[in-house]
Amino acid sequence: MDPVDAAAPNDGWAVAREAAKRAGVVVAPLTSLDDADAVNDVIERVWGAQHLHRELIRALEHSGNALVGAREGDGFVGFALGFAGTAGGLHLHSHMAAVVPELQHRGVGYALKLAQRAACLDAGIPEIRWTYDPLVARNGRFNLVKLGAVATAFWPEFYGTMSDRLNAGDRSDRFEVVWRLRSERAERALAGRPEEPADGRVLLAMDERERPYRASRADATGDVVLVAVPRDHTAMKARDPELAEQWRRTAAEAFRECFDAGLVATAMTPDSRYAFRPDKEAT
Repeated sequence: MDPVDAAAPNDGWAVAREAAKRAGVVVAPLTSLDDADAVNDVIERVWGAQHLHRELIRALEHSGNALVGAREGDGFVGFALGFAGTAGGLHLHSHMAAVVPELQHRGVGYALKLAQRAACLDAGIPEIRWTYDPLVARNGRFNLVKLGAVATAFWPEFYGTMSDRLNAGDRSDRFEVVWRLRSERAERALAGRPEEPADGRVLLAMDERERPYRASRADATGDVVLVAVPRDHTAMKARDPELAEQWRRTAAEAFRECFDAGLVATAMTPDSRYAFRPDKEAT
């Protein structure tokens, strides 16, 4: 990964703009009504035929919530939208973030998250939270390793039945992650020194036919607990829906067991295994 110089922690926008420059885009807060239409264009390209009311987007922006966008030349190519939350302490809930398909995997999403971070630092907001599908392994690596966030809760069927292009026909299970913007682990991650997943006791593993199997049980003994997920669950759904559903059910049981034992997910191994450890070690 390209390291980010976190030596000047108050200069969040400089860090975000440097990441954007490497990705070939410009990131900045969104401030106009036309920006609301641009956000909906990206939503449709990523998730399909759905949208947010432009009046709502405008109100969120005008009231000081973090709404940032990315542009490549004259084209609008991505956004991150959040709003202030108070449950469990002041935070920004990052509700939606998306990059047009042809620019994904180029670092634009990373630049947008750093722009959200900069906006929060400006406003004195200490952390950002969001949810994501824990079976999307690339998002797990991005959130826990590259950003230095921690997965603190598992919410089965969080959004109920969803009909968009990416989630239709699947259960909307979600991890909630907390990105403590001034934490040591976040600063290390942004400086290119993320937590290295430790060896641990395997709770959920994958056999030679890509099927999940339980290898142990979780407890709060202080051990690192490893929970495997498919390398590409989205491709698995298209190739073998029954196997993908088996992973959904079995992984959910393992996740519940880990969080019930007081563990949180802090890292992901290169072979797509979550590393869980006691919460006191993560914070």
